[in-house]
Amino acid sequence: MSAELIATIWACLIAVAVFLYVCMDGFDLGIGILLPQLDEEDRGTAINTVAPVWDGNETWLVMGGAGLFAVFPLAYATILPALYMPLILMLLALIFRGVAFEMRFRVPTPAARRGWDRAFTGGSLVATLMQGIALGALVQGIKVEGRAYAGGWWDWLTPFSLLTAAALVAGYGLLGACWLVWKTEGALQDRARGLARLCGILTLAAIAVVSAVTPFLLPAFQDRWFDFPAILAALPVPVLVVVLAWLLFRDLGRTDGTPAHDGKPFLWALGLFFLSYTGLGITMWPMMVPPDITLWEAAAPRDSQLFLLVGAAVLIPVILTYTGYVYWLFRGKVKPGAGYH
Repeated sequence: MSAELIATIWACLIAVAVFLYVCMDGFDLGIGILLPQLDEEDRGTAINTVAPVWDGNETWLVMGGAGLFAVFPLAYATILPALYMPLILMLLALIFRGVAFEMRFRVPTPAARRGWDRAFTGGSLVATLMQGIALGALVQGIKVEGRAYAGGWWDWLTPFSLLTAAALVAGYGLLGACWLVWKTEGALQDRARGLARLCGILTLAAIAVVSAVTPFLLPAFQDRWFDFPAILAALPVPVLVVVLAWLLFRDLGRTDGTPAHDGKPFLWALGLFFLSYTGLGITMWPMMVPPDITLWEAAAPRDSQLFLLVGAAVLIPVILTYTGYVYWLFRGKVKPGAGYH
């Protein structure tokens, strides 16, 4: 295989890893964000729905970061200095959130548990905001001179990056609420349906605003969305967003469904994320660091890529297998009082 083909395969693998992280860690971050909207008993039930899987969900974040470092070192060397602050804050928030998650089950009093619940919410919110800011800062472009970052310390903090941060908070809230619709029942499920409708409206509004602004950030982005025939590849994305939005609100309105039907809103919410991610891919391809560095320019030597690809071919199926097994093992509804130990 040519170096260009291997680099393309690796770019797709890293993109898939990041998307899987967003999907799987997104719903438990969303539950953390929504936690203040629930009463104390429902907070315990909501957290128990993610207790068996939440730490494994972050496997894909590690894989995405490690893949970027090993396979696209030039991209890693320019993106990291540009995004040091939001990425460090994100990692600290994820650590703090993990501590809060474990400690809430071990404190002896409800008051202490409420304190750790607030810490869990704070860590989830900060991590989500920093991920959104990092995404927005990358999409709007990173200044590079002589194969090194040449921008300022605060270049990551812009109106657009704040917009993408707010959009991600709404999107993760939607994933978290739809997960609760799937995994719970009774009053908590009804509450989750209401939260899902609100977050769904906010998410769709954010998708519309971000989509309207993004093509005008860089001239190359406009070519992808407005020039013929490139627009033919992009046109199905907004059409499918409308279709999935209709399916989402239709199924959120069904209150007499089976557990399989209760899972449909979560599926449609994941579909909205997939379409948004697809739109981002259409916008940026083949740029790894907009606007100057393509994925082929950022790639490591061919032999290094190929060596790592062999390892990934072994490792990724293993990760997918144990992840799928854990989700299958803990399938079904979570009852109030069902504990995490």
